[in-house]
Amino acid sequence: MKDISKKLEKLSMICEEELQEIYKKVDEVCEFNSEKVLHAFWDNQISDNHFSSTSGYGYNDIGRDAIEKVFASIFKAESALVRSQMVSGSHALSTTFFALLRPKDILLSISGTPYDTLHEVIGIKENNSSLASFGIRYHQIDLINNDFDYEKIEEYLKNNKVKVVEIQRSKGYSTRKSLSIDKLEKVIQLIKKIDSEVIVMVDNCYCEFVTKKEPIEVGADIVVGSLIKNLGGGIAPNGAYIVGRKDLIELCGERLTLPGEGSEVGPTLGINKSLLQGIFFAPSVVASSLKTAIFTSLIMEKLGYIVEPRYNEERVDIVENIYFNNREDLISYCQGIQAGSPVDSAFAPIPSDMPGYEDQIIMASGSFTQGSSIELSCDGPLREPFIAYQQGGLTYEYGKIGVMKAIENLLNQK
Repeated sequence: MKDISKKLEKLSMICEEELQEIYKKVDEVCEFNSEKVLHAFWDNQISDNHFSSTSGYGYNDIGRDAIEKVFASIFKAESALVRSQMVSGSHALSTTFFALLRPKDILLSISGTPYDTLHEVIGIKENNSSLASFGIRYHQIDLINNDFDYEKIEEYLKNNKVKVVEIQRSKGYSTRKSLSIDKLEKVIQLIKKIDSEVIVMVDNCYCEFVTKKEPIEVGADIVVGSLIKNLGGGIAPNGAYIVGRKDLIELCGERLTLPGEGSEVGPTLGINKSLLQGIFFAPSVVASSLKTAIFTSLIMEKLGYIVEPRYNEERVDIVENIYFNNREDLISYCQGIQAGSPVDSAFAPIPSDMPGYEDQIIMASGSFTQGSSIELSCDGPLREPFIAYQQGGLTYEYGKIGVMKAIENLLNQK
């Protein structure tokens, strides 16, 4: 392989040989989810008429409506909101919070502190437009040993009338493990047993199609995610989705647009075909991302780095943590990922301030879609223990080459 040392190339081949049985399990899940998607297309009779576009108000957009039916079918949900007007997963989460919560209501996070970009949304960090500024109360219960604190959750729910319980499945910029569907099912059963009226909301970013089940299937009421992550398949140029109970999705639609019109408006501006192709390719792209992460985990472990999850552990999302424990190595690795990308490979990312984050962030993303993290990307905050959060890989082959380029860059800096 050009630009890669013979020693590293040999180590790569050893890793791939060791990983064949694990890759087969990834392929099995991919086939299961591919069949799920194809059935959603069949059941909703997708045709080329659904590739049509609307402008202006977006009245009677048959493509938009069909896409939302496809997403609802895939998630086994009553309804869905799938829109380019939601600019990110964080925007979709914010839309959902403001749609469901009213002054004096309680929002309870049971997976610890949410992702950095939600701190000003909730009011953890002061902002005059936050939930807190509208009198919505927030409380959080931290995980213990990478699992829910069932005792504290039960105690809090019995002593407080909670409107929404929020669960963030993926780890974000933290050192905890991501949360599996089995853990999700167990805690949702506990919540509903104590108070059946609590709305269970799940941040599903990075987790879609990693396993055979999605959160609605284990009792979640509403689920949120981004289309420039797993479900966009690297084709969707932007957008996000919200799926769940019909009454809750209607509230989200009216928050996104306006009361009285809700999900009936919103022009698609030529995006319908891209969204349908994206979700169609998503199972395969997620499988490639998983293989890239698994390969990274094993080869970096063999090079002496601490990784999470390990190559043979259960996968919940497409994210791989690499602990560098120093600033220079984190920067070198991310710059190597950028150098191994198809777009902007000649540029070297440097740590910088970013909206919504406390620390400087280094972000390598030489992607076709700006900020896409289903494409091979790697980022992390410049704070101890200097963890690289790597995700994505549109194909395994491109992902592997990018990772080896990053390792070569890291080793050359030593």
